Amino acid sequence: MTSKQRAYLKGLAMNIEPVFQIGKSGLTPEITEAVLEAFNTRELIKLAVLKNCLEDPKEIAAVIAERTHSQVVQVIGKKIVLYKENKDHKKINLPL
Repeated sequence: MTSKQRAYLKGLAMNIEPVFQIGKSGLTPEITEAVLEAFNTRELIKLAVLKNCLEDPKEIAAVIAERTHSQVVQVIGKKIVLYKENKDHKKINLPL
């Protein structure tokens, strides 16, 4: 992913609300499954890491991206933005 594409996705992510919240139990298999299912209907997903979660948001983002085969767009504070291209229902056209 180029920096231009990442900047474009960051702009799109500013206007969306977090779809999932990661709490004190941390990253569970259920959250990973839910994120995978969400990628069936959307390409850009925002997650919120709650204050009671002891894990590092950057580590959580890396693990989720690896497990879901997606890309980390950004991690700002306790917000994570992930992107995964949907081959069947492409909605986001990235700049070249």
